Amino acid sequence: MHWRVTLRDTVRVPPHRFGEPLEKVVAELLQQTYEGVMDKDVGMVVAITGVKEIGVGRVIMGDGASYHQVVFEALTYRPELNEVVLGEVVEVVSFGSFVRVGPLDALLHISQVMDDYVSYDEKKGALVGKETGRSLKEGDRLRARVVSVSLKRDYRGKVGLTMRQPGLGKLEWLAEGKKGGRG
Repeated sequence: MHWRVTLRDTVRVPPHRFGEPLEKVVAELLQQTYEGVMDKDVGMVVAITGVKEIGVGRVIMGDGASYHQVVFEALTYRPELNEVVLGEVVEVVSFGSFVRVGPLDALLHISQVMDDYVSYDEKKGALVGKETGRSLKEGDRLRARVVSVSLKRDYRGKVGLTMRQPGLGKLEWLAEGKKGGRG
């Protein structure tokens, strides 16, 4: 789920940037520092959306830079347990597939693809159901449920998915179910 959060930090403005507008410099430094970074408390920082406050700069002896206390807003993505998400398969491997969910890649284990015996077809680069013949390959869009979340600081984290529940699966499979009067 995406969140808009307010954060506080100290920003170091190097001396060679002193002639530039302070708000612009602070915004750029925050973007370089935070965007694309995982934090266990707020999730993945997608974008810095604004700088609300910039404190008076302080110079520390031995360092010519100025240090400013700042308050800023960020757009973050943090997957929530049991959240239903839309995603796209970005890689298929022998043990499952990796699914792009927001800015993160989550694992859809082979045992969680469908209620069928699923095997990996290396030639097709797909996960294939034995009885149904349904396949899941790179580029397929799907609806899944988040079943595990393990986020750590400075690490992309691990997110587990399942499609073995009603209303979940590859979007084409769900469309077929509606046409046939099921789902």
